[in-house]
Amino acid sequence: MRFRRFSALFLAVGLGACSSDYTQEETKTGATEDRLNTGMGKFLGEDTLIFGGPKKREHEDTGLGVNSYLWRASLDTISFMPIASADPFGGVIITDWYSPPQSPQERLKMNIFILDRQLRSDGLRVSIFRQEREKSGHWADRPIDPQTIKDLENTIFARARHFRTTAAK
Repeated sequence: MRFRRFSALFLAVGLGACSSDYTQEETKTGATEDRLNTGMGKFLGEDTLIFGGPKKREHEDTGLGVNSYLWRASLDTISFMPIASADPFGGVIITDWYSPPQSPQERLKMNIFILDRQLRSDGLRVSIFRQEREKSGHWADRPIDPQTIKDLENTIFARARHFRTTAAK
């Protein structure tokens, strides 16, 4: 029974991947042929993950799934915080709660998402969470100034640019 469910799932995924998303308009104009000639829409061609990706890469191959400069700069910038999770292939860094020594009644947590393999201004998203301890001892969520998030993102970008320029020398 388990084998039949697995086979049905595999068949459904395989057929779904082979389905065409070309419109009738593309067929009339010949755009479908252009897409096929450029390799777009292939399931098991040379430009898929299964066979190693495109022969010509526009970015350096670092083994990371995201921009290596942004990755290093993010880790370097938040190195004072404990890391709960870091996924270099998905580009996700999640910190654990951190209480600054100067304000032990406050704690912060950050999520950093690196969204691109290129060093671009829209390739990074930062979320900061802040809590304060109430008199009852429970932690209560407090708002974060949006400028704080922008400042942290700018700091990470500046550090990434620094890493890139020093690597080019």
